[in-house]
Amino acid sequence: MTTDEIGSRAARHGHTPASNNTENTPSNGGKKPKKKRILLKLFLVLVLLGIIGLLAGLGLFWSYAKEAPKLDDEKLSATVSSKLYDANNEVFEELGAEKREMIKPTEVPQLLKDAVVSVEDKRFYKHSGVDPIRILGSAFSNFKTGGLQGGSTLTQQLIKLSYFSTKEKDQNLKRKAQEAWLAMQLEKEKSKEEILTYYINKVYMANGLYGMETAAQTYYGKPLSELSLPQTALLAGMPQAPNDYDPYVKPEIAKERRDVVLYTMKENDKITQKEYDDAKATPINDGLQPLKQSNDNRKIVDNYIKEVINEVSKMGKNVYTDGLEIHTNLDMNAQKRLYDIVNSDTYVQYPDQDFQVASTVIDVKTGQVKAQIGGRNIPDDVQLGTNLAVETDRDVGSTMKPIADYGPAIEDLNYSTGRIMLDKPTNYEGTNIPVTNADMQYYGAITMRKAIMHSRNTTAIQTFDEVGSDKSAAFLKNLGIEFKQIVAANAISSNTIDLGGNKYGVSSLKLAAAYASFANMGVYNKPYYVNKVVYQDGSEDVTQTESKRAMKDSTAYMMTDMLKDVIGGGTAFNADIPGLIQAGKTGTANYTDDDLAKIGASASSSIAPDSTFVGYTPHYAVSVWTGYKNRLTPIPFEYWGTASDVYRQMMTYLSEGVSNDDWVMPDTVVRSGGELYVKGAYEEQVITSNSGSDTSSSSESSTTSETTSSSTVPSQTEAPVTPPSEIPNSSSQSIEPSEPTTSSETVPSSDSTQPSNPVVQNNAVRRRSSSD
Repeated sequence: MTTDEIGSRAARHGHTPASNNTENTPSNGGKKPKKKRILLKLFLVLVLLGIIGLLAGLGLFWSYAKEAPKLDDEKLSATVSSKLYDANNEVFEELGAEKREMIKPTEVPQLLKDAVVSVEDKRFYKHSGVDPIRILGSAFSNFKTGGLQGGSTLTQQLIKLSYFSTKEKDQNLKRKAQEAWLAMQLEKEKSKEEILTYYINKVYMANGLYGMETAAQTYYGKPLSELSLPQTALLAGMPQAPNDYDPYVKPEIAKERRDVVLYTMKENDKITQKEYDDAKATPINDGLQPLKQSNDNRKIVDNYIKEVINEVSKMGKNVYTDGLEIHTNLDMNAQKRLYDIVNSDTYVQYPDQDFQVASTVIDVKTGQVKAQIGGRNIPDDVQLGTNLAVETDRDVGSTMKPIADYGPAIEDLNYSTGRIMLDKPTNYEGTNIPVTNADMQYYGAITMRKAIMHSRNTTAIQTFDEVGSDKSAAFLKNLGIEFKQIVAANAISSNTIDLGGNKYGVSSLKLAAAYASFANMGVYNKPYYVNKVVYQDGSEDVTQTESKRAMKDSTAYMMTDMLKDVIGGGTAFNADIPGLIQAGKTGTANYTDDDLAKIGASASSSIAPDSTFVGYTPHYAVSVWTGYKNRLTPIPFEYWGTASDVYRQMMTYLSEGVSNDDWVMPDTVVRSGGELYVKGAYEEQVITSNSGSDTSSSSESSTTSETTSSSTVPSQTEAPVTPPSEIPNSSSQSIEPSEPTTSSETVPSSDSTQPSNPVVQNNAVRRRSSSD
């Protein structure tokens, strides 16, 4: 057999004879088995790692699950309402607890079952508490969209509502594992109908209501079984975001959610296309009834509760769904007294039922809001309504002067309380608009102390110009008051003139906190309502006082010393409480020319839209605003002092049983005679006996008389002009401006006099004499 024949035969049998030069060399095909072996080993390693990971995951899951709380019917049935505690640890409100109607599984309408299951968990009747398909679908959707779609079943949602905090930081693997474990256990112990009924009875439904039966009877005045399809769909869709889907507050968003529920019902073949179309076309307010309101006890604390809810919300919690214990700073006895002062005629006389009052009480050492009233004679059908103590753009008048003008002047320019100022005809800087005083008079050369005591507008504007708007704005910002733009008018009022659509009002909350900084020797405490929040799992968040030094202690002490005199013998004598050491400032706003035209009044009319008083002791700061909701309704002249009446009554109560302390002068202040100086700047400002005693010079040099000598200082650096309390009504000093100034505090000159005794017991006399 030839060689060719042998090769041909071998080829037919699948063999290739080796040539002489390739003998004992493996073929290329020998590499494939080796690759296969490597891939097989890699696969086996991955499988092994997967098994180990699975076992580790199961072990971790079990370690978390065994620490889960035990299932408890009471937990599943209980509401998750929050309890509010006052400063004495007494419960004063339990939001939603008394507003719940329970139904049994046999009473749940099929229409509601279909609606809830369709929108919340369409595989509810197929899974065992946890739905892997739903979880994977949510994960895939989140991966594609970057969203946060949840994969929780209705059973898991019920567990979460019953056992766990909804704080964001608690959304961890351990909590999810325990939630899943309990959901699976619950599915073994309870029927689907029982689980669904627990959920329907438990969910929060806005407006302090829990459970869908409660919502049906409150919103529609009938039980769930009598609701229409669109009404049922609305309720079924609310639990995911009840406040957003509230048909009373956000009807457009509520309708969008209702229509989503209807669509899911159609897609799940629970309703027909025609039923869907008809229901979708139904107005969202179809059948809605007026909300029933709370009792009288709730009215006493309603404004305070609103601010607590807002503060808790800013902390990332929900009082309606998180089952919280909220410990507040509320002094209930003080709150009741403030409510009675404002809402009865026992303590203060008011002109009529529509007259409004807003007031805030703050602990000056901590910033804790101890009491607050946001309105007077609030209607019975209003709950969590407008809180005028916080939500306001009203003018607080001359209470701005210490914080916008004189405080910054002491802080940044080292002004002394005895600095000579000229109360003279003055224009707003860069304009020909005159600045007038409340009594249309000018007193000539007076000290800063006298300028503050008698609330002179001209000296305030001059001081503002010398300080500069930047320094004034910075001083205010340190006190928690910030304007987008501060203008000269802020020097004598908070100026509610509309500048570019921005209002410049200051709430009683911010005003009290700002003046509390004077009382606290220059340390500002951010006001707050909530002291501590305790969660269902026992963890808690404690609110810490946010403090910062807003001004030098010298500034605070010197300002307080002058504001004592405002009460002792100045415009605020109506606030005097015999024997009590206190300080304070009045503020009366003014109408613009346009306002006067609308009212039909002249520039000489004795009318004002707002009257404010803020005062303090070393313990408490109290601010009071008075006026009408309609700004064009003027305060009767004889009631301009009502704000200080309210303050006097409240501070009298607060000071009972509290030590009557005075402020201690810091070593950064020097007292010479009756005036105070910033240490280090003292020598620059002392007026020596050699410099002459004629401080009534009409030149600006009288305001800047300086010497390096530290010789004697007069007991009062007063100008030789007639004191304000002695100026006759027909004083030749009275100057009628060419046009009224919009931010001056217009008081008729005939009433510029003060009684010789600043402590006047007759309220009528107090009111008529106390305005700026």
